Order: sequence, then structure tokens, then C-alpha cells
Amino acid sequence: MSIFGSDKLKGKKVAILATDGFEQVELTEPKKFLEDEGAQVDVISLKSGSIKGWDKTDWGKKVDVDKVIDDAKVADYDALVLPGGQINPDKLRVEQSVVDFVGEFARSGKTVAAICHGPWTLIETGFVRGKHMTSYPSIKTDLKNAGAQWSDETVVVDGNLITSRNPDDIPNFNKKIKEALVGETVEA
Repeated sequence: MSIFGSDKLKGKKVAILATDGFEQVELTEPKKFLEDEGAQVDVISLKSGSIKGWDKTDWGKKVDVDKVIDDAKVADYDALVLPGGQINPDKLRVEQSVVDFVGEFARSGKTVAAICHGPWTLIETGFVRGKHMTSYPSIKTDLKNAGAQWSDETVVVDGNLITSRNPDDIPNFNKKIKEALVGETVEA
């Protein structure tokens, strides 16, 4: 916990699923926020070691991987965060182990939070059908074609699913993840 955080999420475990090409701030800012609130956060990826972010227009910083997808279990986590970036979810959604993990997580009723292009991975699970969602505008048609009801909002919550559009939405995105994990509305 930092001096700016709380212990509201103490005892909660959050998985962030990403690979090379994740949008830098869409992983690092939710991770820092959740850790500052007391949660344990694991970065899960396709490979061990580290993954490299994408920082707006070029490669960004590396982030250490805590667990590979083949060793991750839905039962170990209270929430799943899917950062965007164009490269990251496009690589993830073609990996059956990722689709199986994300699909099981979504169907479990536990919180799934996806930002920007992150919902691309959710499309592969079939979970978006009938869900009210938002995303980066360029995947709006993909979500609609998969059966989602898309709207241009900062953050949309539909059951256990939280979605946001872009890095500007991260503060509201983080707040909704925290609310889902504590089971009540929280102050910003």
C-alpha cells in the first residue's frame, strides 16, 4: 500500500492478462492503482520473463511476468483485467489457452475488466453476446457483429463485465474495478 492508497482491496487477487504490445498505461496504471489499494496483482502472459509495452507510437517499457497462462487458474483470482493496444489483444485472441481462461473467468461471474482493444479477446469467448459494452471506436463493429450493444461511454458496467474506451478513461475504469471488488460504490 502506498501513502495514497488504502487497504480496501487487501486480500483480493487480480490477474492482468497481456503480451507484447499491450498499451503501456492500460496495464501499468490499473496495476499500480490496484496494488496501492492493497490488492495482489499478477501479470499473466504467454511467456515467462517480461513483456514489452507499446507507448502511444513506439515500443515502451518492459513489465515482468508473474505467471504464464498455462499455469494460471481462474480459481486463484477475484478479477481479470484485459489491457488494450492493437497488438496485444490481437495476439492473445488466437491462443486457445487464453480464450479458454478468459471465457471461464467471464462465465464464473467474477469481474472482467477490458479497456480499449481488450474486448477483442472477449469476442472469441462468445461472452459479449447481449452485453452492453464500450471500447476503442475501431472495434465497435466487431463487438456489434459479436452480438454486443455498443455505446460511446467512459465506462460501461454490465453484470460482471466492465469496459472502457481508451487511456483517458483509466481513472473511471479503475474506480469501477475497485467498486466491483469491494461490492459497493466507492469515492474517487
